[in-house]
This record gives sequence, structure tokens and C-alpha cells, in this order.
Amino acid sequence: MSSTAGIDLMRGRPTPAIGSTEAKLQQRKLDALKRGVHRIADISALPFGVHLIGVGGAGVRVVEQFLRDAPDDLLSVPGSRLTALALDIGDQDLAGVRALAGRFGPAQAQVEAVALDLPEQHSLQDSLSRYRDFLKLEYPMYHANPDAGAWLPTPAAGGWAAGKPLSRAVAKAAYGRAWYDGDRPMAAALKRFARSVEATQGDAVVCLVFGLAGGTGSGMALDLARHLSNGLFGRRVLLTGIGIAPHADDSARHPSANLFPVLAELDALCDDDKNRGVTLSCGDLYKNPFTAGFVVVPQPAGADVTSTRTAVNRELAAFLLQRRGANLWEALRLLNWVAAPSTQHSAARTPWGARWIHLFGFGSGDTAPGGVDVRAALGLLPGYAPEFIELRTAEGNSDAAATGWTHALDDALQPEVPTHLVTGGLPGSVQFLLPRLAKTDLALFHHARAAYDALPTAQRPALHALLLEQGVVLCEPSRRLPGMAGASLGDGGHWVAVPLDALRGEPA
Repeated sequence: MSSTAGIDLMRGRPTPAIGSTEAKLQQRKLDALKRGVHRIADISALPFGVHLIGVGGAGVRVVEQFLRDAPDDLLSVPGSRLTALALDIGDQDLAGVRALAGRFGPAQAQVEAVALDLPEQHSLQDSLSRYRDFLKLEYPMYHANPDAGAWLPTPAAGGWAAGKPLSRAVAKAAYGRAWYDGDRPMAAALKRFARSVEATQGDAVVCLVFGLAGGTGSGMALDLARHLSNGLFGRRVLLTGIGIAPHADDSARHPSANLFPVLAELDALCDDDKNRGVTLSCGDLYKNPFTAGFVVVPQPAGADVTSTRTAVNRELAAFLLQRRGANLWEALRLLNWVAAPSTQHSAARTPWGARWIHLFGFGSGDTAPGGVDVRAALGLLPGYAPEFIELRTAEGNSDAAATGWTHALDDALQPEVPTHLVTGGLPGSVQFLLPRLAKTDLALFHHARAAYDALPTAQRPALHALLLEQGVVLCEPSRRLPGMAGASLGDGGHWVAVPLDALRGEPA
């Protein structure tokens, strides 16, 4: 946590004790936060430029809610544009998006639902056998692992059938075939999406939403992010990742082993130090694609899965829609990703290191959380304390329930400055973002790691996705470099220059 030595946190002014450059810079940042340098004062002329991709069941449901809740005048400001893509394997969850696709005219909006096929095993394996050629065309410096095509699990081990949950490895293979092989429907869909986003006549940001614990969404999302951000956009358009955690009750009672490699893969992308090790080993194609950060959305306990899922979808849609997207843009500025110099505010794309997660929280705006263990409800372990918290409500300081929330957050999390209350939120709700968490601050990470370790070694590759085409199983120890992560498939010599203990969140 940043130093607060010599800082008067209550009055927001430096005291005579300030002597270090770090303390002065920290004070300047917190003063800038208090002044609201990240605010968008006038939204009446703000063109809407938030674009959305939902991958897998959880992501598709957020796109559907977004389209359903969008106001009729969302695109009324000149220069506004909306692009939405819902992607899944199979057609079972896409009907709602298709029904809402025509809400806005084609001159200002493009909404598409894409259902990928799940080919037979021999068809997928045929595509994988040619992955080396595909990757050489995509990245001439690619060093092929002769065993890289052997990562597809058998149907019995990986569990694949239409309408049933898929392993991450199978979902990745289905996506890869649609991106690289045959008619390349996935490549065509992403090119259409990119062209529409780049037609926005104003600032544009893409939000990629998927479930963290499932196989389909998390198995496809990271490759899609790389292809879109590093490839088609050339890193010119901001991309924010939004990962929805499993229901709190389910993650505690039945921890998903999937979550451990998902969070480890995100860690290898979003932590600058780890990502340098990945790009050193695997090439610049694996540079962090999330150019506007990554947000994790916990699902609180206390309600059934269906009710909680509905609440998450509603809150996320509001976060992206309220004030023509200004709430999202202000959050990106607040969370150190866009539009402010480092001497004025933390928002200077500061390298995050291991603390790359931002946590999206919400609650009832009608009642204060009296008697609730806020830290436990958010799934946070002791030790995490944010620099600041901004609580958004519909009514501001006149909202008694929101004022109760500020006290609850301050008492539970002990931020460096008291929680700041702002307006512009969803009526009946409060929303907040907690900045700069490490994966080890999340209780679900530790549950998932234990569940992963309990699996037989032979079953673990099916839970991976990111580096399988490189012939690397990320969360297993390297056979070439002691202490490093990345077990090479077969007899290949591939490796990843990332310390295994750092990836596992364990002491060195």
C-alpha cells in the first residue's frame, strides 16, 4: 500500500512532516481525486462510445440486459455508436440478443449474435494439427512445439457435447477452428465488430464480459481479447475485461478448479512483470490485451443463484449505460487507465504489477448494510486496504442509505481517505469500485487453487486455455527451468519465464 507518512488525510493538505517524493506525489494524487479531476462535468454533448462483447452464457446475458435496459435516446447525441457482439458455442442462449438486435437503427448500431459449432473430435484435431502453420502466418517468429497439437482432451476427459458444459481446452479449440480454419466465421465477425467500433465519432472503449468459472466463456475470451486488441485494433482502441465470479455460496461449497488457471492466465497477461516473461517466451502476440484494465465482479451470498445473476446483469448494464457511459469513463480515469497525467492523479496507465484487479461491488440503495461483514460479503481476505473508494448513488449526500454504506466501507476496508459519495448512479442501488487488488486478496482464488491441486495431473490440461497452442500448460512446473511455470506438452522444450510461486500466489 502506498505510504501516507506526513499526510493529513482528513484535511487533504500536506503537513510539515512530508519529506519524501513518494509522500508528496501520493498527496498530490489524493488531492486531485478530491477535486474530481476525473469527472465529466457535462454529459449532454457526450457521444456514446461504449461497445460490448459477451462471451459464453454469463457474457451473453449481460449483453441481453444491456440491450433491454438501454434508453431509447442512448444514441441521440451526434457521433454516438453502439456495437455489441454475443458469442457462444451453440444457439441456446442467443435468442434474447437476436430479439433485441433491432432496437437501434443500422446507421448507428451493429448488434450481432454468433453461435459457433462444436465439431466432432476428428475435425477439431485436424485443425489443431495445422495450428503450427496458422501461427507461423500470424507471427513469423513463432517457434513451433511439435507436440503442441496434442492438447485436445478426449470427449470422456474433457466432456464435450452440444448443450453440456465444455472444458476450457475444448472451447478454445472450437474458437480456434472458427478463427483460423475453413470459412473463418470468427475472424469475419471480429472484423465486422472492429470496423463498427472504429466508426465511432468520439472516444471508444470495448468491454469484454465473460464468466470466470465456466468453461466456454473463459476458454474463448482470452484468445478473442488478443486477436481483437493486439491484432485487429493494433492496441489503438481501449479494451476493458470484466470477469464475473461464481456465486459466493457455490464457490465456497463447490470450488471450481477452472478458476485457478483462469486467474493465473489473467495474472500472466495483466501483471506487467509476468507478462514480460510470457512475451519473452511466446512472442508479442501475448502482450496484455486489456489496455483499459480488468474488473472482477463478485456475486454476493445470501440470495439464490438466479436472483443474484439477475442483479449482477442489471448492475453491470447500468454501470455501462448510466449518463451515456460517463460512469464507466470516470471509473477508468479513477482507476488509473486514461486521461490524467501521473503528476496529477494515479490515472497514468501506471504499471500495476501483481495488483491488477479492480473489484466492482454493489448493494441496495434503500437500506444501509447494518450488521453485514462487508469484507466477507465481497470475498476479500484480511490485509487488503484500498487507497480510495468512490461510492455512486442516485441521490448523493441526501441518500441516508448510501451514507450508511460509506461508513460500512470505511469501517471494513480502512481506505487511506474516507469513502467519497457521488451522484449519477442507478436508483435503488449503490455501486463502487475497489482499486488494485492482487489475486491472492480474493478468497475464491485460494479455494480454486486447492481444488486444482486435488485433481489428478492428467486432468489438469483440459482446464487450461491461454498457452496450449504454444504447447505449454501454464500452471504446471517447467521441465526446463527449475522454479519457473509452464510445463511443455510432450517432448517439446517450450517454457515460460514466470516464477511458479508468483503464479500460484505462494511465498518464494
